[in-house]
Amino acid sequence: MNGAQAVLESLKKEGVDVVFGYPGGAVLTLYDELYKMKFPHVLTRHEQGAVHAADGYARATGKVGVVFATSGPGAANLITGIATANIDSVPLVCITGQVANPYIGKDSFQEADVCGITTPITKHNYLVKDVRDLPRVMKEAFFIARTGRPGPVVIDVAKDVFAAQTDFSYPEQVTLRGYSGEYPTDAAAIDEVVRLLDAAEQPLLFVGGGVTLSDTSALVRKLQSGLGAPAVSTLMGLGCIADGTEGFLGMAGMHGAYAANMAIQQCDLLLCLGMRFSDRVTGKVTEFAPHAEVVHFELDVAEFNKNVPADAEVPGDLRASLPLLIEKLEASPTDYREQFQSWLRHVTALAEAHPFSYAAREDAIQPEALIEKVSALSSDDTIVATDVGQHQMWAAQFYAERRPRQFITSGGLGTMGFGLPAALGAKVGRPDQPVVLITGDGSVMMNCQEMATLADNDIDVKIVVIHNFILGMVGQWQRLFYNHHYSQSELKGKTDLVKLAEAMGIRGYRLTEPEELETRLPEILASEGAALIDVYVPEEEDVLPMVPGGKRLDQMVLGKGEKRS
Repeated sequence: MNGAQAVLESLKKEGVDVVFGYPGGAVLTLYDELYKMKFPHVLTRHEQGAVHAADGYARATGKVGVVFATSGPGAANLITGIATANIDSVPLVCITGQVANPYIGKDSFQEADVCGITTPITKHNYLVKDVRDLPRVMKEAFFIARTGRPGPVVIDVAKDVFAAQTDFSYPEQVTLRGYSGEYPTDAAAIDEVVRLLDAAEQPLLFVGGGVTLSDTSALVRKLQSGLGAPAVSTLMGLGCIADGTEGFLGMAGMHGAYAANMAIQQCDLLLCLGMRFSDRVTGKVTEFAPHAEVVHFELDVAEFNKNVPADAEVPGDLRASLPLLIEKLEASPTDYREQFQSWLRHVTALAEAHPFSYAAREDAIQPEALIEKVSALSSDDTIVATDVGQHQMWAAQFYAERRPRQFITSGGLGTMGFGLPAALGAKVGRPDQPVVLITGDGSVMMNCQEMATLADNDIDVKIVVIHNFILGMVGQWQRLFYNHHYSQSELKGKTDLVKLAEAMGIRGYRLTEPEELETRLPEILASEGAALIDVYVPEEEDVLPMVPGGKRLDQMVLGKGEKRS
């Protein structure tokens, strides 16, 4: 077979059921074989849309997302999506075309050094110049992408390799010097955690995105219930412990819950599960959890002591370390629920006294009220995607996440334009689950062309636009720190999002009155097919609470709302 057939046969061997992509000159042979084999493919309207869709697919399903792009500008258009997946540890395999072997390195038409460009933002990458290497490279790429700490892998394939003939044989095993994909558990480290819990009076679980990636939320819920200890979450860990669970205090960090941040600052033992201590989580890092011994459960040892020093390190895969910890705790004579009861009551009282809140208004739709209503109307299996900005933080605060892989958002990179294609990919991966995108009038325009992809492929995603006529988070910072100087952040142009949606083939609606959350929104969300719901909200609304830059987590600017969540 030729190299293009070898790529597609390799995808079949890896269990890939769909590819997202956009054709071009360097990959025409690949697309010709895709046509002949009828391999499932979603044509997006931009390569960035394709890579974000593959990312959303991977986050929703736990599988490896796959994207195709051509050489030069096609591959370069993947960069933002690759960087987004890399920092959030999302498994992708990105297959790009390169100019033919004789033209590499000669500034040929549509040539770019894809490996050089993507080296800092991938887990690994390859330039394939010999068709005989393709099966091995494909096998290794999927192994690297999905094992250990997941991440994106780029395979850049010279154009003539797709046409070259080879005797196809797919490897059974992967042998990589220096990388096995195995992360053994340190039993002695687990024993130290048990000792610390026995001595603790005010422990706190801190759930990170690694719990989502390792599909260990059930184990974390069992651990938290068994201990009777409170828990908080990073943005990427939302859903791992269901909203409303006793002791779960919600998201911590810059826009986190009051009780979550106070618990971090007051606890005497902080058990951190699969998290990297982002600056948005820690606040002033030198005064983060000042009274606590910090225990860091982490697969990637490069994360140990990178941002926050750990008093105890627990290396290894959570799928092995958590069952061992639970086993040892169940065998312990200590009654942990009794031991931590007063601490749990204390932080629960903080949560009840200081919930996420907002000031109720009768003259306008409040963004928080909108998200609460969307949450109330959504089923337990609804997938919620967001873009980045105020709407993202309001969604994290006011949408009741019930399970892992339910909340899909760009965490580490903060990528505007991520939401629409990511929601598209999530729906392709989970066709039987409802998918809702919560976005802003700034973010939605960055990849608005993917509404055409929704329409042309009959992909049912409901797009809820929080339309405040400004780049919301930029505007908030300009209000708070730049004397209300709205420099190039106001969006008071002539674009009609409803008409834009309809022009691309999906239904458009506009909501402007508070009562429409009751009279119109339920029917629209329950309807069949993709739709955009353009919801006008007040401009000068801040996401609160907020920890200003350089401040401790307990130095929060609190809201003055009267409506409790």
